[in-house]
Amino acid sequence: MSRDDLADLVAFAAVAEMGSFTKAASRLGVSQSALTRAVQQLEGRHQILLLERTTRRLSLTPAGEALLDVVRPALQIIQNQLALLESQRELPSP
Repeated sequence: MSRDDLADLVAFAAVAEMGSFTKAASRLGVSQSALTRAVQQLEGRHQILLLERTTRRLSLTPAGEALLDVVRPALQIIQNQLALLESQRELPSP
């Protein structure tokens, strides 16, 4: 897995969970266009549509649902482990 894949998976999960590129971009602190590009790159690299986009609605494709089912808990595990590491750090923060 590339660094781009991980960043794009975070972007995809945020969009899927928030149901909106705008809301997910705000949550992640990035522009909507950057988030759109990240999801499109993920879809392009793996040649599969993850989100159905209409002018009014955003929904997950079956592939998007399956990916989110795996990505969501994996990202939570990573986040929890990073928090644990931070709580155990011995070096002063920079």
